[in-house]
Amino acid sequence: MSANAVDLSDLDETQVQLLAEECILVDKDDQVVGSDTKKNCHLNSSIDAGKLHRAFSVFLFDSQGRLLIQQRSKEKITFPGCFTNTCCSHPLYRPGELEETECLGVRRAAQRKLQHELGILPEQVPLDAFTYLTRIHYKAQSDPVWGEHEIDYILFVQKDVAVVANHNEVMSYRYVDQRELRDLLAEARAGKMKMTPWFDIISETFLFKWWDSLHDLTSFAEHKTIHRMV
Repeated sequence: MSANAVDLSDLDETQVQLLAEECILVDKDDQVVGSDTKKNCHLNSSIDAGKLHRAFSVFLFDSQGRLLIQQRSKEKITFPGCFTNTCCSHPLYRPGELEETECLGVRRAAQRKLQHELGILPEQVPLDAFTYLTRIHYKAQSDPVWGEHEIDYILFVQKDVAVVANHNEVMSYRYVDQRELRDLLAEARAGKMKMTPWFDIISETFLFKWWDSLHDLTSFAEHKTIHRMV
């Protein structure tokens, strides 16, 4: 199916408008090769042809060490209604978010989307509060038309923040400790609730050992590594 042939008429108008955003296209080594619309980047037909874009996943913890998770709204085009980490999105093909020094572009994008999705003001999550750990390369279908194929930057931040959720983006949110998240993972495996594939991958492989070391994540930083989960 070509991008132009995709019927968007049944989708949420606000989410459709966001499909015009320009994502950053990369090769398998995360080298920038161009840009394309969010729409084209998330079509399975494009993914099957090898299109890959840059993304990020934020894991925000409060001062008690609890993780802020969200349930994606039913209006979302990919993985609607699924539980996921604090915020997941894409840096855009614009100068401020293309900057790779100290991962500044991705950090700026994370600030922008935390405010857009959860109403968390940038001054509550300054750029230097984000710890960039590593990158995950994964691919997943949401439905026969839409999917994800991303090199996903993992960002940790520990701050107490005020949340004002954008309900076009977020159906619900809550803080969880490790036991509560393990219970949710078990529910997802039992088919009692749905979780995004990237959150499931990260939770099953890395999350809990990182979580145990929130006070000092230095030893876990792998800035030259891309973990292949495809």
